[in-house]
Amino acid sequence: LAERLAAATETSGDAAYANCASCHQASGAGIAGAFPPLNGGHAPELASAEGGRTYLVDAMLYGVQGSMQVQGTTYNGVMPGWQQLSDDVLAAALNHIVAAWDNLDALPAGFEPFTPDEIAAGRGQSLAPSQVLESRPALP
Repeated sequence: LAERLAAATETSGDAAYANCASCHQASGAGIAGAFPPLNGGHAPELASAEGGRTYLVDAMLYGVQGSMQVQGTTYNGVMPGWQQLSDDVLAAALNHIVAAWDNLDALPAGFEPFTPDEIAAGRGQSLAPSQVLESRPALP
């Protein structure tokens, strides 16, 4: 699965994630109260939930703003949209966050990598970051 995720884009996931690391940290642990963790199985859980893939694509393109609960902790930071980055870079970043750290084992066996075409299909919606948050799947 890790090989399929890496092969889905031309951009290295590590390089693409560099855009995210200042807030979500190099370790994927996030910053308490502001930016939620991506490690600890959270990113794959979100990506595998109903509507989760769309939410993650929209979050990358349009940003997220507002209060959310992640693993029992409240976060209320502002994530910018990254529309200026290429579809390939955004897909590589998403594939990185669902597989990096300790996340790979939390992905279902049949998980399909994010693709540049999937990112391209999400463009042009003009969503506000608060609208993106409203579409976030409820997780246990």
